[in-house]
Amino acid sequence: MNLNKFLPMTETTYYIMLSLLVPLHGYGIMQQVRELSRGNVELAPGTLYGALENLKKQKLIVPVSEDGESRRKTYLLTDLGREVLTLEYERMQSLISVSTPILYGEK
Repeated sequence: MNLNKFLPMTETTYYIMLSLLVPLHGYGIMQQVRELSRGNVELAPGTLYGALENLKKQKLIVPVSEDGESRRKTYLLTDLGREVLTLEYERMQSLISVSTPILYGEK
């Protein structure tokens, strides 16, 4: 499978997927994204749940149940999701390594 079809990610998608390295429910994801982004990304519930549906369709996340809490859907990154997240991280690292010497005049 060509994983590059998932790239580049939006900032919101990246933070959601990064949050889902551990199981979280919707409100927990919203809090984690706010914390990871240092308050720069505030997710509205509609935006979050639309993104979660897309990620589920792409098989990047799965719903999981924990402790019998049926009221809250909890989500987790799949192995495919972890691979795609890692590729996006590496893509951004490459951008930084190319940009740093140009921006800061390093040789």
